[in-house]
Amino acid sequence: MEGVGGDGASVASPVSQWGHDAWRMYQYYLDKSTPHMTYRWIGTLVVVAIYCLRVYYVQGFYIISYGLGIYLLNLLIGFLSPLVDPELEVSNGPILPTKGSDEFKPFIRRLPEFKFWYSITKAFWIAFVMTFFSVFDVPVFWPILLCYWIVLFVLTMRRQIAHMIKYKYVPFNIGKQKYGGKKPSTSDGPRGD
Repeated sequence: MEGVGGDGASVASPVSQWGHDAWRMYQYYLDKSTPHMTYRWIGTLVVVAIYCLRVYYVQGFYIISYGLGIYLLNLLIGFLSPLVDPELEVSNGPILPTKGSDEFKPFIRRLPEFKFWYSITKAFWIAFVMTFFSVFDVPVFWPILLCYWIVLFVLTMRRQIAHMIKYKYVPFNIGKQKYGGKKPSTSDGPRGD
């Protein structure tokens, strides 16, 4: 009974093997890019510029841009929000201090920076690919969409900033002290006498 239940069943097709190898290579480079935050964001800005140029030159696909803007606003809210919202749930884990006498707990984002970057980059690539299909070019009066998105952004950010003020947290590292390690003093080194 050759071939039944033997090695023939465990051999993957060349197409699936190629797909698996491509996915592993993609994941490898994605993992290697993790510590290089500045370069990742520069790459994302290039993708954003390519998308904006495509929409500008085609003069269409405004509904895709509006949907992309709503999605980016949703990602931004997740990026600025704490993992455990004191208004919504009581947790046994780390929570934000609400009084000056409370113990300091580090700010942990609901959406970490890497996932925030990755989601934005994927969203712009998907939107860019969608601009090549005319079915997505729905005719709309784009100034109304832009005004509605700006109003939505202002209202959402005002609510988020009020939440940040109420619970006294800052989701950014700007101005915070960083540990630089032990600095050598002049008395620690060898003397030149």
